[in-house]
Amino acid sequence: MPHDNSAQVLLIDADDTLWENNIYFERAIAKFISFLDHKEHSPEAVRQILNEVERQSIVTHGYGLHSFSHSLVETFEKLSVDPVTPELHERIRSFAHQIADHPIEVLAEVPETLAFLGERHHLIMVTKGNPAEQAGKVERSGLINYFSAIEIVAEKDAATYKSVVGKYALNADSTWMVGNSPKSDINPALAAGLHAVFIAHDNTWILEHEELAPAPPAQQLLVLERFADLQKHF
Repeated sequence: MPHDNSAQVLLIDADDTLWENNIYFERAIAKFISFLDHKEHSPEAVRQILNEVERQSIVTHGYGLHSFSHSLVETFEKLSVDPVTPELHERIRSFAHQIADHPIEVLAEVPETLAFLGERHHLIMVTKGNPAEQAGKVERSGLINYFSAIEIVAEKDAATYKSVVGKYALNADSTWMVGNSPKSDINPALAAGLHAVFIAHDNTWILEHEELAPAPPAQQLLVLERFADLQKHF
């Protein structure tokens, strides 16, 4: 268990760790599926197809609203019996654009917990996605001043975490990655030699689902219920 008296570095994820994110995409997807109103495919089947299209879109377009909007249009084109008119295109894109306008909904006790942690440790936000979109969210969240640095990355894999460790000359022994995604936050951080803290979120994106890897020898994995619980361990 980490000791309070030794300053550590906490790398902290943003989307669905510090603030709500995926619920807005889920709502948009529900509206899209309802709008499509497919006569042969069930809503679940449409969602499966959308998931596959999104997997491909990420490879080509990365993360973010542009990629998501592209996925919705492509899924509609795959499934629609009617030709996709410019008006339909615009209507489908509007489901994605509604997400851009939502205010940032910071999760419970996050500011207080960051203030507490920041007095004891160095905090670096590590978030993946479209740089302009993520920077906008960071700005609107009001949380930027709790962090000594903000890293917006294209993907979160072991190489990314090693690169962050190198950039800030961090000591892996005293560096922790905190997040809600096994696939992006926990497993690659453990693979990069860091410790990790998993804080589950009820609405974690399905493409981020993965079994939690066990911590290798000499590394630690904490599993917490709430972000505020970090105060008990750090």
